[in-house]
Amino acid sequence: MTTLPVPADKIDRLLALETITERDIEGLTPFERQYFNEATSRTLATLRGAERDDFLNKIDPILPASTKQDIWEYNHTLINRAVAEYMERNGAMPAKSDLARKTGLSRHTICKHFKEFKQHPAYAAEMEQFKYMAPNVLANVFKQAVKGNMSAARIYLDMIGATGSQPAGTVINEQNNYIQVNNTKLSQQNLEQLTAEQLNQIENIIRNR
Repeated sequence: MTTLPVPADKIDRLLALETITERDIEGLTPFERQYFNEATSRTLATLRGAERDDFLNKIDPILPASTKQDIWEYNHTLINRAVAEYMERNGAMPAKSDLARKTGLSRHTICKHFKEFKQHPAYAAEMEQFKYMAPNVLANVFKQAVKGNMSAARIYLDMIGATGSQPAGTVINEQNNYIQVNNTKLSQQNLEQLTAEQLNQIENIIRNR
């Protein structure tokens, strides 16, 4: 069985280019392309900060959309985790330099991520996931309410409009007969799906609050 030679010199010359384009790699054989992809992955894994940015800019013309999406999600996860850990430990929002040290990302990348993340398609997809889980959260609040948790009861009753109060961020649309809490719509159908026992429990909570 013949072993194909590793085209290290050829790949090294490609990686030495200031910018790598599709034209630069169009002549690679499938074996060489695989080796090139592995080399870029290994290189990227070793870089931090501005050096990582420079390398990503170098290979940006040949990165497929799916890989760019993966990189964005990777950065997003690193930044979110670093912010959460810092705030839990210090009770304050971290500086961009703190996040850069923690994540290995450059300060420029972190600033750009904060500035543009709401416009990124992945952010909209993430928000849709949270909306999808909203009924589960409401159900868990209700479970805690019927167990006697008065704080949960107050939150639940406010959300379905049973107390007559209007939480911050709530929009009441009387014409369509639903209550919208941020991006979650709660209609009369929520109450209609409750059992008689559950409705009695809510009534008792209202009387005793």
